[in-house]
Amino acid sequence: MTATALPACPLPDLRVVELGIGSEALLQRFFDANPEYFLAVSGAPAGPAEAHDEIRDEVPAGMSYTRQWLLGWVDTTGELAAMADGVVDLLAPGVWHVGLYIVATSRHGSGDARALYRSVESWAVRNGAAWMRLGVVAGNARAERFWESLGFIETRTRTVEMGQRTNTVRVMHKPLAGGTVEQYLALVPRDRADG
Repeated sequence: MTATALPACPLPDLRVVELGIGSEALLQRFFDANPEYFLAVSGAPAGPAEAHDEIRDEVPAGMSYTRQWLLGWVDTTGELAAMADGVVDLLAPGVWHVGLYIVATSRHGSGDARALYRSVESWAVRNGAAWMRLGVVAGNARAERFWESLGFIETRTRTVEMGQRTNTVRVMHKPLAGGTVEQYLALVPRDRADG
């Protein structure tokens, strides 16, 4: 992915960058400074290799996709204010998956999370996305409300081991170019409740 391929940044105090191997220390500092997500889903703060693993994480074998992306929004001090990762064309052409999306705790309630996500969604549409897909841990009420308020709907649940916990994950999707649940599930049968 080139710098020109990155989403526009809607917040004047931030700039968007692609994160990679050279970004481990930056990403780890962000995870350490913002443990809420990790506490909510795994029962413990991010481990010392969390950024290393995140940067090198691969799509599970057998799942089709075009490419992965890992974005960071850097503030004027050079530190991360937010990060997101995802996959293009996961399981079907036009289906973009958001794997992890964390905004600094200090920015919660400011509208920044919504603005940054919308910039990602607009970027996805400009690059051929017809659907967004994600998983949210059931019981992580703030995250559930956030994704629902953005128009995501649940299609199924899955049980997933995450750190010290076994979580129920709500698999959700959102149409970006019109479309019905039935059309989405025809593209991605894995997301059927009986799948």
